[in-house]
Formats: sequence, C-alpha cells, structure tokens
Amino acid sequence: MLMLVDCSNCRTPLQLPAGAQVIRCGLCNAVTRIAGTSSRSLPPQSPSSSSSHAPPSPYGHAPPGPPPSAHGRKRAVVCAVSYKGTRHELKGCINDAKCMKYLLFNKFKFPESSIVMLTEEEADPFRRPTKQNMRMALFWLVQGCQAGDSLVFHYSGHGSQQRNYTGDEVDGYDETLCPTDYETQGMIVDDEINATIVRPLPAGVKLHAIVDACHSGTVLDLPFLCRMDRNGRYIWEDHRPRSGVWKGTSGGEAISFSGCDDDQTSADTSALSKITSTGAMTYAFIQAIERGHATTYGNMLNAMRSTIRNTDGGAGGGIVTTLISMLLTGGSLGRLRQEPQLTANQQYDVYTKAFSL
Repeated sequence: MLMLVDCSNCRTPLQLPAGAQVIRCGLCNAVTRIAGTSSRSLPPQSPSSSSSHAPPSPYGHAPPGPPPSAHGRKRAVVCAVSYKGTRHELKGCINDAKCMKYLLFNKFKFPESSIVMLTEEEADPFRRPTKQNMRMALFWLVQGCQAGDSLVFHYSGHGSQQRNYTGDEVDGYDETLCPTDYETQGMIVDDEINATIVRPLPAGVKLHAIVDACHSGTVLDLPFLCRMDRNGRYIWEDHRPRSGVWKGTSGGEAISFSGCDDDQTSADTSALSKITSTGAMTYAFIQAIERGHATTYGNMLNAMRSTIRNTDGGAGGGIVTTLISMLLTGGSLGRLRQEPQLTANQQYDVYTKAFSL
C-alpha cells in the first residue's frame, strides 16, 4: 500500500518510501516526521504498475493569487493525452485542451494561473500527463476547496474498462483513464477518481468533469446517471453500489459530462470542425455553449447529442475515407454512434437546473 504524507510546512503531498520514518520535501526542504502527521493511502497498484517513486509534485499548493473572493475561487485541471509516437496516438486531444483552456479563461473567467495544463507539449516534467502527475493534479484540484469554489476537470484521451471484483459496478466493469505511461504504470480507475475529487467535496463547492474518452459514461462513479432518449425524455438511473459504499460527496455538488456510454467509444475526428482533429464530445460541449444552448443541463445534453448525431462521421471524400468512417463509427456509415452522458451526485430536473461553471 503506497502512502501519501502531507509536508509539515507547505502541505505538498509526498509519496513515502516503504519503511521510511522521515521525508524531506523537494520543494521547501522541510523535514516531516511520520509519527503524528496526517496521511492518505493510495489504492494498491497491480504488480505491472509498480515502479520507482516519483519526486514530489508542486500541485500540493493552492493556486497563486489573493485569498478567495466572496464568490469563491475557480480552479481547473485540463489534461490531454496524445500518446505521441505510439500506435495509440490521438490527433485531437491537444486541440481539445487548448480550446477548453480558452473557453474557461475567456467565457467563464477562470484565472490563467489557476488552470493546470497537463499535455505532452509541456517542457515541465510535472506538467506531462503521467499517472503520477495526473494523480497529483487531481489532489491539487480539490485541496483546500471551500464554499463558493468552482472546480473543473477536463480530460481528453483514451479510456478503457477493467473487470470489477467488488460488486460495486452495475455492469461489472470499472471505467479507467489512460495516462501516457499506462502500459507500465497502470490506468487510473474510477474508484480512485471518485475518492480523490468527488467524496472530499464540502458543501457549497461545485465540480464539473468533462471527460472525452471511450467507456467514460460513469468514469466518476457518481450515484446517478441521466438516461435520456432522442426525444429529450429522461429518467435518473440509480448506480449506487449494492455494497453500500458511498460514492457521493461530503455535501458539495459533482456533475460529469462524458463522451459516451460505458459500452461505447468516443471519436477523435475532423468531421466536426472540418478544419482539424478534435474529440467529438469536447467540440460538441464547446459548441453548445457558444451557440447559446448552455441554459440548463438538459438543454446542454440535448445540444451536444444533436451535434454528434447529425454529423457526417467521415472527413469527406473518397471510398477510403468512407471505410475509415465505418471503422470509427462501429460500422454505422456516415454517423458517429457515441452519445454523451450526464451523471451527478444527486437527482434534479435537468430542464430547470441552470448550467454554470
């Protein structure tokens, strides 16, 4: 079991080597003795994902700047994993991240200093989307949050599933995110994501996740999924584990827009923008806001689904493109088959609840 210990001086989470009694912070150089300090355990990793300990991350610090205003702080983690140079490479993820940062900064007034970007273009090794860096960024996102704060987690990259043996998944599978080093370090499982950024949320804090990945429908493990048909009618499905394990918050609000259902795949395509590759869901999310559909959560979801449903699955031109389109869309010629999903920690009327970040 890996252990995280907060630095006694700057509160940065430090990964404790097995058997160590003291640890020095790589940022402030303070020495922390283990006895009497607060610690957090990380989920055990599979043998294939064990590795040497990574250096401490700077994400333990709150965003720079003045104390929170009466209306709270805004903080975001924007993560794009392109898997550059591998057979799993995605073309649109970095575009997704840049567009999301632009949207948060210009439309929703998130301070640029409070948006952490994790991409393979970053020169800073702590800003690359490795498993360790993604974990630390998620800890940073919720650390010290208080009533009035608005938090956003955006992810564009590969998602997957793995068999669940605890009985807390309706379909028998955990949903996962794939960091750049997932083949050696392992994937990040929905149970850990929920424990890290959902369960700690105190009253008055709002978290939005926008996850553009395959099999991402319930990737935050939230208790309720909005099952909506093509006419906009919906019911809330109860996804609370039969084991009784709590997957909600500590009084805050958690809402997730995901690229597709748990059994679907999400497209990385140029068919939407007609100019460059993007994640279909990220494009639809931003377009819904820009076209004025971001009034309620129900209108947002309907607009996103309509954009994807009415899009030619190909990039235009030729029988080769048509065949590629069929592969991307699971054999459905000319249409993307994914359907964005909405999950939440509590049920509400999606057509009266106002959307806001």
